[in-house]
Amino acid sequence: MPERLQKFLARVGQGSRRQVEDWIRQGRITINGVPAQLGVSVNGAERIEIDGHSLKVRAFGQKRRVLAYYKPIGEVTSRSDPEGRPTIFEKLPILRDSRWIAVGRLDLNTQGLLLLTNDGDLANRLMHPSSQVEREYAVRILGEVAPATLRQLQEGVPLEEGVARFDSIREVGGEGANHWYHVILREGRNREVRRLWESQGVAVSRLIRVRYGPISLRRGLHPGHWDELNEAQMDELRKAVGAMPEPQPEPALPLDSRTRKPAWPNSPRRAAPIHSSAQRERNARTAASFRRGEKSERSGGNERPKKA
Repeated sequence: MPERLQKFLARVGQGSRRQVEDWIRQGRITINGVPAQLGVSVNGAERIEIDGHSLKVRAFGQKRRVLAYYKPIGEVTSRSDPEGRPTIFEKLPILRDSRWIAVGRLDLNTQGLLLLTNDGDLANRLMHPSSQVEREYAVRILGEVAPATLRQLQEGVPLEEGVARFDSIREVGGEGANHWYHVILREGRNREVRRLWESQGVAVSRLIRVRYGPISLRRGLHPGHWDELNEAQMDELRKAVGAMPEPQPEPALPLDSRTRKPAWPNSPRRAAPIHSSAQRERNARTAASFRRGEKSERSGGNERPKKA
């Protein structure tokens, strides 16, 4: 079934829809040798090239995968860095015919949970402001924070792009001059958490993202390592952005050891018939008669009649 080029390329893991749209505008994508246009539809049978490289797409796309990566401080979220700093993509498993797409970004000095997927459509939904997906951060603050300041951060603070706020702020303890807070917001502007605190003259000494939507950073996972989400966790992610979980294929039926055909233990077609006692008695007499007939055939029909 034909679908828009940006949706098709996002689905097979080439990038988010927004990225693909930018590539189309820049003339980096061709279809059958002709530069692609916004709004064009494809079905996968076309010869699609990105930057002159032919795109190989499997018949049914890629199996969806999502990683929960613990980004350490000092790694950048881009694929390459002109300053030669390490990137998050250097430690990820290799994909064939697709690539990992980061769901949002974390700046150089922020650590914590970063989701990556080969499903561009899912990545786009998770990042889109309309999805209102919660992001939770653990924030270490130097010094005391007045209650009035905490109220202001939840009511709204004007930033360059408009008013921003935390949905909730919860104090979780601390030692000495350091105090820890957990904050939640539903958008992903550049350095938004730090800028909100800084707008009130508060210094953030450490920032860790601990949750993105329904997925939390696993306790015990070390920086630079990742977990791969299972089907149930990916279904939770899809539900968080308003997408229904995809139906899973029914498990293969076991084979009957005698016929080597699929067994249908719970099917009414294979259910044992229910008979009355009279019918069971008739069936028994029929089976006995059949057995006597077989015995007679084996003896050549010379079986001696029984005495009356």
